Amino acid sequence: MYAQYVGVRKGNCAALLAPVLKDSFTVFGLPTYMVGENLSARVKHSDGEWFVWKKERLPATPERVSELEQFSSELTAALGPAL
Repeated sequence: MYAQYVGVRKGNCAALLAPVLKDSFTVFGLPTYMVGENLSARVKHSDGEWFVWKKERLPATPERVSELEQFSSELTAALGPAL
């Protein structure tokens, strides 16, 4: 789906990785929560925070936000220090 990036996923969270030099990666954009099989955007509306993809949306519940934060931390640790 994204020819220049490598997608990684754990549970309901995912991120795109961009190659750096020939043997390392960096996170492209931000890790996100999946809506169905698609990467979402986290948005704020008057009725709360949501993970949105096109017309589909999921509430950004404390459990989902916690899962995303854990995924982000694990991904950062796995990639090592930034160049």
